[in-house]
Amino acid sequence: MMKPVRVADYAELARAALPARVWDYLDGGSGAEWTLRDNRAAFERITLRTRVLTDVATCDSRTTVLGAALAAPIGVAPMAYHRLAHDDGERATAAAAGAHGMLFVVSMFASASYADIANAATGPLWTQLYWLRDRAALLDVVRRAEDAGISALVLTVDAPRIARRPRDLRNAFTVPADVRAVNLDAPVMATSHVAEDGTSAIERHSRERFDPSLTWAELAWLRERSALPLALKGILTAEDAELAVAHGVDAIVVSNHGGRQLDGVPAAVDALPEVADQVAGRVPVLVDGGVRTGADVLKAVALGASAVLVGRPVLWGLAHAGAEGAADVLAILREELAEAMALTGRPTLADIDRSVLAVPRPRTR
Repeated sequence: MMKPVRVADYAELARAALPARVWDYLDGGSGAEWTLRDNRAAFERITLRTRVLTDVATCDSRTTVLGAALAAPIGVAPMAYHRLAHDDGERATAAAAGAHGMLFVVSMFASASYADIANAATGPLWTQLYWLRDRAALLDVVRRAEDAGISALVLTVDAPRIARRPRDLRNAFTVPADVRAVNLDAPVMATSHVAEDGTSAIERHSRERFDPSLTWAELAWLRERSALPLALKGILTAEDAELAVAHGVDAIVVSNHGGRQLDGVPAAVDALPEVADQVAGRVPVLVDGGVRTGADVLKAVALGASAVLVGRPVLWGLAHAGAEGAADVLAILREELAEAMALTGRPTLADIDRSVLAVPRPRTR
């Protein structure tokens, strides 16, 4: 079989390797999946302006975000249960990200311990959190992450509850008994392993365990208990970006949860300029959702992103060939970014600004 040459090549390989209900869980979105599709379509609407006769013999994609030195402005987005894709799970993902000097944001619901992930990692690690009703359980996760050397916290703020995802409802999706969120005690996760026709165990678990009363004021509680930098993931508006900065947040991730929360919100890359303009460089702004090529990374940087986070494609590579497959996905993105920088005449990240962007194509449905 010919080796995949584009990130998109890995999608069908992963689909063939995974049980249908697992593929639907990883691939699916909420509602009619309009936002899920638009995350990709939005990047395709953006075209690039090239500059020629520029010295691009060397293109330098290195950057630093919250003290993390990265070989490229690319990281792995937080996604639960990597062992659904491959038995080596997050350990393989950590090895893949580290091989390319990229960030890995570990999900609170990782299926490997923070210690095991850290042992496999050679690159920077952050961890994602959901705000649990049980604050002792939440703080326990933070302590485990700190003990493993995790260097930043990423609080997901767009999920006071998990949205209805039709594919999971049809499949009555339940986390298999042999795949566990091992950084949380078993009683906290019990509901996620209970099957019930016509429901999603993931959704039921969120209603039971996530605290929908979280407000800006509660962020101080977390800041008082951990000295790690805090990023908020799930910001889509200038208003919330300003509030985040006002409350001392260290970074923002522009995200619509990969099209898995409210269907009908803007594509993440469409929301990025509004947030980046409001923040005006006061804190780093990252973005996730729909990144499939190195040119997408360049577009996001041009619109104000310090880095992008890549989700599903990493799991596609993982499902197909473990750590090697995940590493290849990241390698393709890094190589394509260098190519896009050279062909637009932008040899460093500092050279990438909105002048590289042409007028977007009209939106179509």
